[in-house]
Amino acid sequence: MFSAFKLAVFLALFAPGLWTLGCYVMGHLGARPLTEITHQTGLWALRFLLISLAVTPLRRALYWPRLILVRRMLGLAAFAYGLAHFATYIVDQSFDLSMVTAEIAHRIYLSIGFSALLLLAILASTSTDAMIRRLGGRHWRRLHQLVYCIASLALVHYFMQSKLGIGEPLMMAALFGWSMAYRLIGWLAGAESAVRSWIVAALSLTAGLMTALGEAIYVHVYFHAGIARVLAASLAWNAGSRAAWSVFAVGLVIAGAGALRARRRARTRSSRAGLVAATA
Repeated sequence: MFSAFKLAVFLALFAPGLWTLGCYVMGHLGARPLTEITHQTGLWALRFLLISLAVTPLRRALYWPRLILVRRMLGLAAFAYGLAHFATYIVDQSFDLSMVTAEIAHRIYLSIGFSALLLLAILASTSTDAMIRRLGGRHWRRLHQLVYCIASLALVHYFMQSKLGIGEPLMMAALFGWSMAYRLIGWLAGAESAVRSWIVAALSLTAGLMTALGEAIYVHVYFHAGIARVLAASLAWNAGSRAAWSVFAVGLVIAGAGALRARRRARTRSSRAGLVAATA
């Protein structure tokens, strides 16, 4: 059955790659364009992987069950961009596979990233309906729980190669933590229903604070700056775009949207119940 929503998401998944390709053709990627393509494809692989993991909490928090329709598509996009990330790295090394192998073996962040890609390839190859039937739903779900390990490895890989630019890695790690905490809260509640909006808001505030604290600890370890001073700077609303405030904003928007959707659903149910009572 045709779905405009799925088609829109499918087309949107090509946008980062086409944009990067266009920048390459026009010479806008700097002195080392292949290196920049490698960075961009890796970054989008991680983004799409984390977005795919956010589908489950978002469809519950926003009362939007149709989001599940694009989860597989997002996961496959993450693998495709990850494969492009590795392929452009090989091209950047002049197709010297012995050098590529040596680099992966001796550089721990490359070993971690390559491991994540191999595991993601396993999930991508078993994502078809035929493989789900062959493995059985129970075993397939267990296998695909590897995605949490893959996301963790990919985040570590990103942190280790980011060096000083830790703002986005921190934000991604915090949002990944948010989605995992949402799952845990739902599991403890013993239901598939949405977590209450005030809990989502509290979770978002906690994730933002942990982001700021993580940044403060990182800067303290590497530059010996006072933790309290860095923490204050991370939480300063007028200090420009900070990872902590981005996490706050994303989480609170989700909480607010979920609360509005829940209220609308309650009104719709009430109206239907009133209509049924009036016609009874």
